[in-house]
Amino acid sequence: MSIANLSIQTLRQAADLKEKIAGLEIQLAAILGSTAKPAAITTTKAPKKKGMSAAGRASVAAAQKARWAKIKAAKPAVKSVVAAKPAKKFTMSAAAKAKISAAAKARWAKIKGAKPVVKAVVAAKPVKKFTMSAEAKAKLSALAKARWAKIKATGKKKL
Repeated sequence: MSIANLSIQTLRQAADLKEKIAGLEIQLAAILGSTAKPAAITTTKAPKKKGMSAAGRASVAAAQKARWAKIKAAKPAVKSVVAAKPAKKFTMSAAAKAKISAAAKARWAKIKGAKPVVKAVVAAKPVKKFTMSAEAKAKLSALAKARWAKIKATGKKKL
């Protein structure tokens, strides 16, 4: 419960209780003969941030650089001769580019309030999917079986 939500009467009661507790602590200290002061309300300080000095950071950095230099010196400077093939570049057909261009022009024309300029887009012929005949499949299967029979005859387990 927040202090802001309490009524004035409740806050006054809380203050009175706190004063009574402080008075009772003083009486208790007097009875026990303690010279210590009663426990006052202490404000908690934020703990000091423990950081590293600039000199400490510099020494750590120097040590790490020395470790890396040692590692790099131990390895031979041989670069791989075989370069990886670059990834296949994505290309877009002329028809697709024209279609996107026409759509963009239509959007801008709509935004600007002008009549859309639409050019006729030449539809590209669909590429026929390659299908293999049953005879070709049978021929390939027979060739593969013959190749494996030859390999098994020589005693190899792998190609």
